[in-house]
Amino acid sequence: MKLDELKWDERGLVTVVVQDVATGEIRMLAHANREAVENTLSTGEAHFYSRSRRAQWKKGESSGHTIRVDEIVADCDGDAVLYLGEATGPSCHTLEETCFFERLDAGAAKKEPALPILGRLERELNARRDSSGDKSYTRYLLDRGAPKIGEKIREEAGELAEAIANESDERVVSEFADLFYHALVGLIHRGIPLRAVLAELGRRFGRSGHEEKASRSELNAPKG
Repeated sequence: MKLDELKWDERGLVTVVVQDVATGEIRMLAHANREAVENTLSTGEAHFYSRSRRAQWKKGESSGHTIRVDEIVADCDGDAVLYLGEATGPSCHTLEETCFFERLDAGAAKKEPALPILGRLERELNARRDSSGDKSYTRYLLDRGAPKIGEKIREEAGELAEAIANESDERVVSEFADLFYHALVGLIHRGIPLRAVLAELGRRFGRSGHEEKASRSELNAPKG
């Protein structure tokens, strides 16, 4: 779709949704005029239009919390666009990571950012790590450290391999989930955020597996 095909409203604006390209998290919602979209395309940095100030603005121009935009995708009607990219720091003016954290659930008192399933799982496992009174299996693994976590990862990897070769699709899905959970516990033990792994997977798009293996072999080769 070309810019001319977008359905700008009576003020010359389209709605913009910003999504984290690695985690899938929705970061914020704003508006943009044609100039802001053009500047976003040309610079790779998120630009918007302020309806209250009646002026274009670049995300992070005062706070430093910029958003790199890798791709812009229009919706089916052409009256809204999606900025796919990565934020540097919080995206909300309240300094929350995302603008979407006020839950409408009846009786909900706790403010929690809206996260996709993987983000929610990571948040829950981090909470169990940080709770001194937690008696969960996750805390059991973390208390025993890398040897126990590694043992479980090897065990679950073997069970997944066996399921792929000889068992039902349901068993494959179940064993994959088990392996993923234990691998994520390993990341938490090391203090590595899940988004680092997702970003690495994103980096490998457009690159063959043979090329990736060759590059790692070169890095690990002994230096003469």
